[in-house]
Amino acid sequence: MKVIVVGPGAFGIKHLDGIKNIDGVEVVALVGRSLEKTQQVADEYGIKQVFTDLTEALKIAADAVILCTPTQQHAAQSIQCMQAGKHVQVEIPLADSWEDSLAVVETQKQTGLTCMVGHTRRFNPSHQWVNNKITAGELNIQQMDVQTYFFRRKNINAKGEARSWTDHLLWHHAAHTVDLFAYQANSKVVKANAIQGPIHPELGIALDMSIQLQAENGAICTLSLSFNNDGPLGTFFRYICDNGTYIARYDDLVNGKEEPIDVSNVAVSMNGIELQDREFFAAIQQGREPNSSVAKVLDCYKVLHDLELQLTR
Repeated sequence: MKVIVVGPGAFGIKHLDGIKNIDGVEVVALVGRSLEKTQQVADEYGIKQVFTDLTEALKIAADAVILCTPTQQHAAQSIQCMQAGKHVQVEIPLADSWEDSLAVVETQKQTGLTCMVGHTRRFNPSHQWVNNKITAGELNIQQMDVQTYFFRRKNINAKGEARSWTDHLLWHHAAHTVDLFAYQANSKVVKANAIQGPIHPELGIALDMSIQLQAENGAICTLSLSFNNDGPLGTFFRYICDNGTYIARYDDLVNGKEEPIDVSNVAVSMNGIELQDREFFAAIQQGREPNSSVAKVLDCYKVLHDLELQLTR
């Protein structure tokens, strides 16, 4: 399978590292804004073609596209790729508005192509382990307590490099937890509330936010997000269940007593991004809907839309 990767930044490189471990998949082109930087990454990964224009890149022979571009471009580029006949995996978030989210879903229905969103938490071995227990009837979530903390008072990316666009706590970082909570609870979010701190004078966004969720089955979730936090950094999920407490830190999992849980046998890799990519390519090859398809994650974006309306009243 031939794939085009768009965006040679921090997450584009994570996908390139994951794809190296997947048999039968070849990255045939890399697309970026800066020719020099894009060529440098392409040379490092042995990618033969480099573009600075997505439209031109979509003309080459390729089956699929992985979009690791600024949030504000996700919806339009997903639609563009599908209209060009390419399957697409777009990094989280799908969009930064409900209207754009619906437009992507409509294009997927019209084309019949695979459109998958990078909701990585569905694929991390830590969260898969919990999901397996829930599916087997061994656990039920009573509450999730989640902290998403970074130190980003300046406009920088995950590698600490200057960003040309502004990230967002609600549409990007909260999307992970809103989707994961409903997915793990196996129950739709029916109540949602949000408050935010002051708007940053330069970035134009709130650097602190608090969100409460309740699922139809009664489970609740509390999510705290901050770009003001000076360590430790990352997202930490506490699952409070009827039969145990578990804490997930990306691909690692411990119980409530901080005793490590072996999740090495959950999947073929311990890398959530690689597992996400494996699902994308397998779904295309098998002609099935992938986990975290645009249709399966759509409810998350309706919740984010409703929360945004609360915050802007």
